[in-house]
Amino acid sequence: MQWEHLTATEFAQAVADTGVCIVALGVIEKHSEHLPLGTDFLNGHKLACLAAEQEPAVVFPPFYFGQIYEARCFPGTITLKPTLLIELLQGVLDEIGRNGFRKIILLNAHGGNTHWLSFVAQCTLWEEKPYSVYLYTGALSEERRRAWNAIVETTLHGHACECETSISLANHPELVKMDRVPAEPAEPRGRLKDLLANFSGISWYANYPDHYAGDARSATAEKGIALRQIAVDALAEYIAAVKADRVVPALNREFFSRTRWD
Repeated sequence: MQWEHLTATEFAQAVADTGVCIVALGVIEKHSEHLPLGTDFLNGHKLACLAAEQEPAVVFPPFYFGQIYEARCFPGTITLKPTLLIELLQGVLDEIGRNGFRKIILLNAHGGNTHWLSFVAQCTLWEEKPYSVYLYTGALSEERRRAWNAIVETTLHGHACECETSISLANHPELVKMDRVPAEPAEPRGRLKDLLANFSGISWYANYPDHYAGDARSATAEKGIALRQIAVDALAEYIAAVKADRVVPALNREFFSRTRWD
């Protein structure tokens, strides 16, 4: 169920029936020359909606603010000041909780959000809330990973690659321009390879200055439909597990009871 499609009465019933809201977090950024700027949030929101059809949940409206500072040099990128970004998401989570949801799933639809969303999840221990936050990593079981690998033809993936392009062809083919896929795959440049065990803000750009990682030439809608179903099944399974979970809320209550020393 999509939050924005429900009437107020339908929404209240959906909260009571499901108890779970999913927030798919993408960004607006360059995806080589052949995919739209909104690829991440478009695909992430679609994944959440399809999974919520299999395992009922309410999907928050498309959310496209995230950590994408490494793409500020490209046209069309939208970024927010780091402190504002955190405050914005926290405000959204609080509003979701105020509307009655006691379990919120964060679905990361953009690799660059990984560190940020992990930090946001850790920040839930700063102040007690009436809701619990679950960060879905998207990790696949061994069986699903084998099925995924059997579908794709390329080995390097990361950004606007065979996988992402195929799923985009399945979700919104009218926005994909296969005639603009680069003629050569985008291999990592390795410009920071001499700095062992290092991470810098510029690390992604050092490897992929054209914001393209992989080889999209073999992408097809048929592959995308198959890959998408694997991801949908995995997310639906996770939603069901979150619904059944009693441990995280109980541990949150235990933890905060121990922070009050009076």
